[in-house]
Amino acid sequence: MAIPESQLETWAHQGAIKKSSDTYASIKRVLEANEASYYNKSFEVFLQGSYGNDTNIWADSDVDIVIRLDSIMRSDLSKLSPVEQIAYHAAYSNATYQFSEFKEGVLSQLQNKYDRSNVSLGNKTIKINGSSNRMNSDVLPCYQFRRYKRFRTIDDQQYISGIIFKAASGHEIINYPKHHSGECTKKHQETGDYFKPTIRILKNLRGWMVENNVIVENCAPSYFIEGLFYNVPDEKFGQSYEDTICNSVNWLTKVDWSKFICPNGQYLLFGNKQEHWQEESGREFLNALAKVWEEW
Repeated sequence: MAIPESQLETWAHQGAIKKSSDTYASIKRVLEANEASYYNKSFEVFLQGSYGNDTNIWADSDVDIVIRLDSIMRSDLSKLSPVEQIAYHAAYSNATYQFSEFKEGVLSQLQNKYDRSNVSLGNKTIKINGSSNRMNSDVLPCYQFRRYKRFRTIDDQQYISGIIFKAASGHEIINYPKHHSGECTKKHQETGDYFKPTIRILKNLRGWMVENNVIVENCAPSYFIEGLFYNVPDEKFGQSYEDTICNSVNWLTKVDWSKFICPNGQYLLFGNKQEHWQEESGREFLNALAKVWEEW
């Protein structure tokens, strides 16, 4: 017996839209305020994660906010010719402003506004405790990363823009949140607006499975659920949520996952690096999903 369409429709709804929007607007104003020590630098504030991708559910608690410093950058020039690399180095000089100064400035700005007791430095982000009118938030200070495809002059260049930051362990992480969000929106449009509500259904179902001890909590992070179903062909979505999930799961059980990509298009979804999902965990999630679906 399948999960009823009425239950799937309930799980498809977004959660905490107004409060998350208000939280983001409040913190964005603080980060962009002219008293910030980094105010005269080039930077951008934007959402990432479930609230940035419109895949948030009621169980999602933290609003993920990026503040990306653009006054400095690191670049991957491996795809450029030797002549292009020379042109790149001639165009850009070494930065004098350090990312550590920027991160300290962001932390200080948030502590001054929200009180030190409510702001703490986590493994990757600055964590801000919520209040009656503001949700818990994670602010990620980072700087620009560029993966170059072409460089002739500053006015004639092509690159993939991402972010780079360090975890507390010292491990550097490169990600592409804007590309991830843009590709998820494109997938949503190309599936007749089924992709994002389907991800919300799957996230709610994942929560149900964790609560009922069907899977362990860290088996299927939201980012990887999005990635898994991003690789499902567009024609498997549509008609109803029941059809969408049945068709998608049936397709996923029959194909090779080794070439699946993340929505950002820069990494394989599965592998042995920190940015990858273990295929064993993905299979565990999918098998559990199919079993719960059949036994509901």
